[in-house]
Amino acid sequence: MSAKFVGAHTSASGGVFNAIANAEAIGAKAFAFFTKNQRQWSAKELDSETIDKFKEMLLHSGILSKHILPHDSYLINLGHPESEGREKSMEAFLDEVQRCSLLGLDRLNFHPGSHLKKISVDECLAKIADAMNTTLDKTSGVSLVIENTAGQGSNLGFKFEHLAQIIDKIEDKSRVGVCIDTCHMFSAGYDIRTRETYDATWSEFDKIVGFKYLMGMHINDSKAKFESHVDRHNSLGKGEIGLDAFKFIMNDDRMNDIPLILETIDETIWKDEIELLYSFEK
Repeated sequence: MSAKFVGAHTSASGGVFNAIANAEAIGAKAFAFFTKNQRQWSAKELDSETIDKFKEMLLHSGILSKHILPHDSYLINLGHPESEGREKSMEAFLDEVQRCSLLGLDRLNFHPGSHLKKISVDECLAKIADAMNTTLDKTSGVSLVIENTAGQGSNLGFKFEHLAQIIDKIEDKSRVGVCIDTCHMFSAGYDIRTRETYDATWSEFDKIVGFKYLMGMHINDSKAKFESHVDRHNSLGKGEIGLDAFKFIMNDDRMNDIPLILETIDETIWKDEIELLYSFEK
């Protein structure tokens, strides 16, 4: 029995419960989804019928809530330099956490935020941590999972130090985690292509952030070159990273029992990519 839980970011179009059906259709043991439209600020509340259907379908699927990695809206920027933008983001973020809670999910994945070239990196990271603390105070049961970024534009979170700096300021560390995206990691300048670089990169991660905080991964190859700070995903083995890195991951016990989520660009081959990843296990 594999200790790895591989899946993909499936569509929740037509109702959040459809993400479960779409995950089952590709043989996924884990999945990610948006609990609402990721490109709109507001969404209608989850009604009890939808919540019940989601929970019932989840039970039948056999997928556990700890292997589900819901993602928040792309509009949210907890590090927004202006109070209006930040307030709006915090309100939307709280709503996302509450939606996860209603669906019985225990984690929410999000991109930390951007300084928009208006405030310093440290100030922006402090704002992100402050917004997280406020949200944690108002909710229970859901962990906030910070995703590393490629460092495109003014996005923060591309350095392990950024993640550590945020975590350091979180009051309830039992409800904070990180999600490492392989494409973002590579594009930000962390090499995982060879055994040596893979081991060195993860050793650095453990020293700076700590494996106890790893609560999920996004499994993607990269169209963009190493250290390009460009966020362009690719299908496994079709990009600059190559397949070896994914073989290492599938045989690394430190990645056991967390959602390993494909966000590769061709969803028609997700089923094949899931099978490919499992075939790497020795």
